[in-house]
Amino acid sequence: MSFTTDPDARQAFITGLRDLAWYLAAHPAVPVLRYGTEIHLHANSTDDGGCAQVDHFARQLGATAENSIAHDGHYEAARCFGPVGYKIIAISQARMAHYHAEASYTGCVTPDTSGSDRHV
Repeated sequence: MSFTTDPDARQAFITGLRDLAWYLAAHPAVPVLRYGTEIHLHANSTDDGGCAQVDHFARQLGATAENSIAHDGHYEAARCFGPVGYKIIAISQARMAHYHAEASYTGCVTPDTSGSDRHV
């Protein structure tokens, strides 16, 4: 679980968000993301209580939990504040195992970039 309700951590996070907002408002030449962004909170796995964490978050934010565990292993809830989303997600252990298996090939295959404009 990568989130907390610790008052000091919450205050630091909120202060950082406000500082960023004030800075961007005061410096109009600093670019922002055209289509917004999402802040992700990662709950425990769906197998270890993550769905209950997502449900609790959803109730607190007035959001609806979306269950796509059977499809892609995700259980999540989000609320948007304009172009900024605040989202929590729980992922099944099976989906994480699948992801780690796929990621284990990272760096093992490299494309031949010499003559990449050639058609074979």
